[in-house]
Amino acid sequence: MLIGNHSAGKSSFINWYIEETIQRTGVAIETQGFTLVTSGKRRDTLTGTATIHFYPVLKELLSTDKILDYIATEVTTSKQKKFPLITFIDTPGLVDGEMLYPFDVDQAIEWMGHKCDLIFVFFDPIGQALCKRTLNIVEHLNKFAGEKIRFYLSKADTAGTETDRQKVMMQVVQELCKRPGLNKTGFNMPTIYIPSLANEKQRCVNQIEDVCSDIDKSIAHTLQSILNTLDKDCDTIVEKIDVTLAEDTVNGKHNVKAYTWWLLFQTLGYGMLLLLLTQFVFSILSPNMLNAVTDEQTTKLVFETIQPVRQLFALIPEENKYFVFGAIFGINLLFFLLAKILSRTKPRLTSRVKKLHIARRKKILETIKPKQSDMYAKYLAQCSE
Repeated sequence: MLIGNHSAGKSSFINWYIEETIQRTGVAIETQGFTLVTSGKRRDTLTGTATIHFYPVLKELLSTDKILDYIATEVTTSKQKKFPLITFIDTPGLVDGEMLYPFDVDQAIEWMGHKCDLIFVFFDPIGQALCKRTLNIVEHLNKFAGEKIRFYLSKADTAGTETDRQKVMMQVVQELCKRPGLNKTGFNMPTIYIPSLANEKQRCVNQIEDVCSDIDKSIAHTLQSILNTLDKDCDTIVEKIDVTLAEDTVNGKHNVKAYTWWLLFQTLGYGMLLLLLTQFVFSILSPNMLNAVTDEQTTKLVFETIQPVRQLFALIPEENKYFVFGAIFGINLLFFLLAKILSRTKPRLTSRVKKLHIARRKKILETIKPKQSDMYAKYLAQCSE
């Protein structure tokens, strides 16, 4: 992201870097909104809504009132330098005084500062280097993105003689040092200018390649960070899948035990109910009554089968029968209660979800991680060349 007062050379730098005239330049405030400049397959201009769809992360920026009408994307086919790996954010030119912006420019720049990898601050030596609005925004950005900020004295060839240039730089440094957040040791502010627009009469050291160097370092750092994050994310996902599958296996064993307990206590419960029902029925049913509906041999077989049950209940004293029957009924209820409590199952993965987890785990281990290792090896090989 490039910030600075109006006519500080932000748009000119972008045009120089991509070697194509995409952004308008001039003394007037040409950039009144945010313009994202990126590399693509064909030249195109995306308006606010299209830009939001192109960069979904910018949806959060819509909380800034009226910003949608002042954000656009310029897509160019340029492949110069490292541009295919970069998206430049050209911000509105900042001025002091009565200048009113159609949206909260300070809030928008602050939000952009959280998302971008580098923040270039361009100071124009011709009267606007000490723009308070620029300094205020930089001071605020420094609170959370100090490591991202780089300072440059742009249009250094227009500052006059070397003495004049040093005076401007001293003024800028003094103004920055007045602000506690920006008063730090090792302060560096290279002098840069666009070679093709250079003032032939006033030559000075042009450190514009240092800007390119900062960009290259940021790309390398971001690439390393992405590869490292990819490796960690792969390990995290595989670990979570393993945990999920292990939990599913444990839940499966738990459910088998729960079903076994349910079957046991249901059998005991219904078995005791059947004994009570059998005793009750055959206590009022005589052999003659059963002979009325079936033959004598069947009647004999039935009574011989239930004889052990009848003998068991016959052992109970007459005065205690109701107490015993109540106790048996209570135990029966206890069996049904235990069956309900111990049969509680845990959720299981469906067959489809389980297969999906296994397939994802396999793809990560057999495809993604090897590719990540291969990309890292290629990157390190390029560094050693």
